[in-house]
Order: sequence, then structure tokens, then C-alpha cells
Amino acid sequence: MRVSRLIWIRRACQAFFLILFLFLLIQTRLPQDIYVDYSMAFSSEQDLRLGAPVTFFFQLNPLTWLTSLISGFRINEGFLWAIGLLTATLFLGRFFCGFICPLGTLHHMAGAVRPGLKDRQKIRANQKTPAHRVKYFLLMAILLAALLGLNLTGLLDPIALLFRSVALAVLPAIGGALRSLFDAMGASHIKILNLLGYSTETVVAPVFGYNPQAYQTAWIMGLIFLGILFLNRLKPRFWCRILCPLGALLALCSRFSVLRLEKSETSCTRCNNCVLDCQGAASPLPGTQWDPSECLLCLNCFGACQEGALRFRWGYPKPVSRRPDMGRRALLGGLLAGVSLPFLGRLDGRVDKVPDPGLIRPPGAVAEKDFLRLCQRCGLCMKVCPTNVINPTLSEAGMAGFWTPRLIMTLGYCEYTCTLCGSVCPTAAISPITLREKVERPITIGSAYVERGRCLPWSGNAPCIVCEEHCPTSPKAIYLRKSEVQTSQGAPLSVQLPYVDLQRCVGCGICEYKCPIQGKPAIRVISAGESRAPDHQILLGSQV
Repeated sequence: MRVSRLIWIRRACQAFFLILFLFLLIQTRLPQDIYVDYSMAFSSEQDLRLGAPVTFFFQLNPLTWLTSLISGFRINEGFLWAIGLLTATLFLGRFFCGFICPLGTLHHMAGAVRPGLKDRQKIRANQKTPAHRVKYFLLMAILLAALLGLNLTGLLDPIALLFRSVALAVLPAIGGALRSLFDAMGASHIKILNLLGYSTETVVAPVFGYNPQAYQTAWIMGLIFLGILFLNRLKPRFWCRILCPLGALLALCSRFSVLRLEKSETSCTRCNNCVLDCQGAASPLPGTQWDPSECLLCLNCFGACQEGALRFRWGYPKPVSRRPDMGRRALLGGLLAGVSLPFLGRLDGRVDKVPDPGLIRPPGAVAEKDFLRLCQRCGLCMKVCPTNVINPTLSEAGMAGFWTPRLIMTLGYCEYTCTLCGSVCPTAAISPITLREKVERPITIGSAYVERGRCLPWSGNAPCIVCEEHCPTSPKAIYLRKSEVQTSQGAPLSVQLPYVDLQRCVGCGICEYKCPIQGKPAIRVISAGESRAPDHQILLGSQV
């Protein structure tokens, strides 16, 4: 097959999988037709599930599967895809990096836009250096930390990193900018701009959201994402070469690949075009030993060679390729980091002793220690949540739980009959519970309490029954008692005072979200009483 056709096939595959990734990311939301009648969406007894296979790329990811198996001793549904990918890598090399990985495709595109360096500088920037061993250090640290009960994979895994960055930072930022633009056009007195503003907003809303989305630390995610793209200005595919732990895992499996690069020293004119265009610093120049563990199968060297000195062929080499250059120091450093991180993550006591009262996990979340073993910090549950209540943690779960999901009730609330977060979790850190399980058991994620000094009727400032009106349980967990209080002037005021029945409260947070007291609501939800933790009950003798 001609070289140009192979390169175009690679480009077509990259484009297809990048578009597929973005499509599935956008589909990770409440179905569009439900927004037409949102009030009816969660009133049916039938469980609401997404039609698109939004977890496909996570099921295809062998690093996600491996760390979930090591840390949580669990093989999740659909992870045969990951085993198939590892098996294919044994025969084809790192084809996932060159043909499938959506983050790799973005780095490939960004790496093609380079500063105007001289050829000698480009060759120097495209040589393999000891820094390539960093990815093995990170892989070793992640695997050993997972073995000791702390799953940090999602912080650096390319699929989780890309999904989290785009879903929680890039799309909300673009959506906010477009929303401001459309609002300005809609407020314009120029009729065509007015009509264009309203009509365009209905087209882009399914992609960027119908309402403004806000996520804690999203700006940090956005800066990190832009930063790793900028690193391609220093070296092409800097992330893939030096930092990617998934790339390190695939590199270890690629040593026995039957797809080999053959070199003809007699045909080579030493033009160095193959070195200049190589995306992985895999030593494609004839006269040097090709390194399959670093080759991303971009086929650039094959296409750049005008003399036909390079060609990919099938067959085992003699002798077998050299081992990946992992480096003794990188391995020892990874071992030390992998042992240290799980124990350092427990020093703040958030896991073993005193959980943060504001650390409210999604409904169906497993016990905290198991949750940290399984959660990939991917952001799928945050993206799919229809009320924007699920957010990444900052310090609420300590270092061990950084960027794991928690509920912030001032940003949203847990829809009483919604179970979408558990249905999209790729590792079952949030169990795929049914509507019947959530409502009839019920599954409790926290407990509400009234701060009487801020509550309008309790403080004698005004009558208010908002929290009781919105309470979704049946019978209601918030009930009212008629009473008479005095205003600041001493005048009597007839009010209905709200009380919380802790036996009925499930901690959904709609009372906190709807409370008319701004800044700090007068009724708030804490994690005490959650049904996933028998030792974290707020009532003596309560049933789990």
C-alpha cells in the first residue's frame, strides 16, 4: 500500500475516534427531549438511562481496568475491550497512541504547530532523553498506590484527563462566552441580531448546556489542559513521550510487536527527515536501533523518507527488540512514591477518623475506603448530573480524595428519583442503583438541619415555608408547627416553624438549594447519617 494512503488512514482513524469521543462526551447528559418536560422526567417508575455508550473509551482503557482490578479487586462489565487492546498491542505495538487515543490526536495536532527552529535544533528536540523514563516512574507509582488502596490513575490517565478537562472546563467556558454573546444579541434593538441571538442559542444549547455550569477548581483543570498542550512547543507529543502512564503500560507490551520498522542503510542519504518528523523519538534513522516502545505508529518517518529506506513489515525480528528503557532510578522512585502516597493521604484523618461534614458523596457511592480504591476522578458523574450538584473535591476528602465527586448543595441538588450518576460510573465506585432502590430503601446521602438564627420564621423576620414545600420525600422529612414569635419591635408574628425528621430525610439538598437566604442558607445538609457508612450515623440505632 502506498505511504500516502497509510498516513491518510491514520488521519481518518484519529479524526473518527476524536469525533466519537467528543460525541459521547456531549451525550453524557440528560437527554435533550427531557428538557422539554423536565418535571415529568423523574416522575416515572422506569429508570432513566443514557442510550449512548458513554463509557466506551474508559472500557477500552487498560490502565483503568488494571488499577480497578488491583485496588478494588473488581472486574467491571465491558472491560474485555481493555484486555483486547492489550492483546492487540502485543502484536501491533502502540497503535492505540497513533490511531485511537483522542488526547494523543490533540497532541499530534498541537505538535505540528512548532516554532521556527533550525533543523539542528529540531533534531536535538526530537532525540530520546532520560526524561522519557518519567512515564515509567508515574506508572509504577500509580500501580503500587492502587495496590495499597489509593487509586490515583484518573489524575494522569489520558482518557480521564481529557474528559475531565473538556467536560468541566473547556465546554463550560465556551458555553459561558457564547451565552454572553447571545444574550447581548438578544437584547439588541436590531431585529436580525435579536432573532439570530435567540435562534442560535437553541442550536448550541444541547452541546454547551441549557444553563450555566459551574465546577469547583475547573479553572485549575483548564490551565493544566492548556499547559500540557503548550508543552508540544518544546517537544512534539511531550505528554505522550514523557508523562503518559497509559503510554508507559502500552510500551511495556509492545516489545514483541510483529509490526516492525525495517531500515535500509544503503538507500539512506542521511537527510534526517525521518528524525525531524518522528512523533515519538523512536530512532527511525537507519544505522540506529529502532525503539518500538517509543514508536507511536504515526508513520511520519515512513512518509518523510523520499529514498524508500524505511518500511514497516510484518514478522518477528532477530534478535527480539531491546527492553523498554525504564531506568533503575525511575523504577525505584516510582516504588517509593507508590508506597508513600497512600499513607500520606491518610495523615489528615479524612479517611480513617474525622470525615468532613461537607463531604457528601453521590447516591449509591460505596464506603469511603472502597470509593478511593475505585474512583477514577474522570468527571462522568459530574457531567451527567442534570442539576450541576456533583462537583470535584478540593480539600474536603483530603489529599487522597482530591478531585473525587462530592455534592455542593448551593450549586444544585440531588434529584430525588435520578440515578444517572451511578449508571455512567465506569468502575462502579458509584453503584448502578435503580430508582426503586434509591427511593424505597431509601438511600441516604446526608441529613439536613436548620440554623435557627438565620431561618426567617425562627428568627422572627418573616414567615417562610420554602423548604417544606420542596421536600420530595413522602411523607415529608421537613414538617411545620404553627407558632407565634416576636419581631425586633416586639410585635407578635404568626409563623410556621420548620423541623427536620431525621428518620425521613435523605439529604437530597433541595431545601438548601431553594432556601431564600442568600450566601449561607438557613437549612443545610451534612454527610452525617449517610447510609453507606454504618459508623457515620446521626441517630443511635438507625437502620442502614
